[in-house]
Amino acid sequence: MKAAAALAFAAVLLVIRPGAAPAAAPDFGPNVLIFDPSMTNSQSRLDALFRAQERSQFGSNRYACLFKPGKYDLDVQVGFYTQVLGLGKSPDDVAITGAVRCKARWMANNNATCNFWRCVENLSVTPTLDQNINVWAVSQATALRRVHVKGALNLWDGGWSSGGFIADCKIDGQVNSGSQQQWFSRNAEWGGWKGANWNMVFVGVANPPPGRWPDPPYTVIEQTPLIREKPYLFIDDGGSYFVMVPRLSAKGSQGTTWSAGPTPGTPIPIEQFHLARPETDTAATLNAALSQGKHLLLTPGLFRLENSLRVTRPGTVVLGLGYPTLQADRGTPALVISDVDGVKVGGVLLEAGALNSETLLKVGEPGSRVSHAADPIFLWDLYCRVGGARAGKASCMVTLHSHDVVGDNFWLWRADHGRGAGWTSNPNKHGLIVNGDNVTLYGLFVEHTQEYQTVWNGNGGRVYFYQSEMPCDPPSQEAWKHGEVNGYASYKVADNVTTHEAWGLGVYCVFYAAPVVAENAIETPPAPGVKMRHMVTIRLSGRPNSGINHVINGKGAPVITTRKSVVD
Repeated sequence: MKAAAALAFAAVLLVIRPGAAPAAAPDFGPNVLIFDPSMTNSQSRLDALFRAQERSQFGSNRYACLFKPGKYDLDVQVGFYTQVLGLGKSPDDVAITGAVRCKARWMANNNATCNFWRCVENLSVTPTLDQNINVWAVSQATALRRVHVKGALNLWDGGWSSGGFIADCKIDGQVNSGSQQQWFSRNAEWGGWKGANWNMVFVGVANPPPGRWPDPPYTVIEQTPLIREKPYLFIDDGGSYFVMVPRLSAKGSQGTTWSAGPTPGTPIPIEQFHLARPETDTAATLNAALSQGKHLLLTPGLFRLENSLRVTRPGTVVLGLGYPTLQADRGTPALVISDVDGVKVGGVLLEAGALNSETLLKVGEPGSRVSHAADPIFLWDLYCRVGGARAGKASCMVTLHSHDVVGDNFWLWRADHGRGAGWTSNPNKHGLIVNGDNVTLYGLFVEHTQEYQTVWNGNGGRVYFYQSEMPCDPPSQEAWKHGEVNGYASYKVADNVTTHEAWGLGVYCVFYAAPVVAENAIETPPAPGVKMRHMVTIRLSGRPNSGINHVINGKGAPVITTRKSVVD
């Protein structure tokens, strides 16, 4: 017995001691590239990937680059549909010297307004290129999460740029927003912030810039009232893979979750996930895995769904790697989440098909009454599009029936360029409809839908940062009005709502097809519990005599012959 025990103990030592053979990586498929510091061809692999993805705005390929803990000397350029992830328990476990950057050299004048669909998470970078500044020149559907920049960060590349998202990040030096028209930062720390244009919102930032709305246009909320950071992939000392689910913070938070120690949370072994592959999985196989109690890890690619993906079990995690795209091919929603506690979905792109979907994402059912306050449903880095890569139709992109849903970084886009972009070819009434109570959204971007872009029917809603551009292509005023009212407001709070709050809202317009006017950018009822703070309208360009008459409810100067109007 003693001999057997000794052998067993020796076997344990062999597994955990330094130098032991690591566990084999899961089979994530061909579009997940795994790097470790011993590799000699990492730079050439990254360069080849970037050449393929730099201009691939509507391409079909998606990729995730996973970096094992260690030190690297690399220039990591991030193109379309590319996710760059560190696999450490802390961002500092993956230390890249050089750059992890996104530039805009593929468009004229270094224009970054189409640098969509890319993200970097859970690593550190010491910038030695671009004058020792890490460049992250992006617009919508992008994210920096759990990133430590050991230096300065520029959010532009010398040309235009239009919106982005930072969360749970630390930047040792200065952040320069440059030409960024709007930006949302949450739970961040930095050495300083420089820059402001139209609409900058800071929530739970440890040291926000001085000055307040409207000059400079800074909206500052000292603490984030309710958040759970996005789950992330990591490996342990033995090379086994886990998904970390960070702990819910419901009492107000400021700064990062990791600067003072490991992020509190619950690790889930990768064996509890179904590794979904676009070349082999269907809606039927994915739903079968979910019904068997599995979580889902969606690997990069296009999932053509003959039916809705249905999440019915409380606590289920659905996590995307490398912008997996759920395509609604039969007129159903791409994703349906039941009215249950604690579902967590992050990092997916939902795309409309040729048959009209009533909505691309449905959470709960009409009339949902269950409280999820103790364990909310969370949605991170959720992106939807109608048109652009292919012709598509959807009445709405996201419909939230459940109470207590929390969203963190949405871009809901009716395409204004690309394939199938036209007033009649990619019809889409709404981006977001909220019917549930006590729904909270951080970083809400909704653009170009043909009627009210955001419709809020529930009470207790909170929105921290709203960016919206009205549809560019109404063919006439007669085609774009309701009753006797010209156009549609971008943000509509229903007349029966008694409590709703929003901070930092920007609504913009470019009416190039006809000289049309929207009467209001925002419409709300007169209830004292409905409070809208820091609103701006901008006329970017467009046909003569086009624009927005008022910022909110008949208040605020028109932007028809002028460029900007502000309401506190």
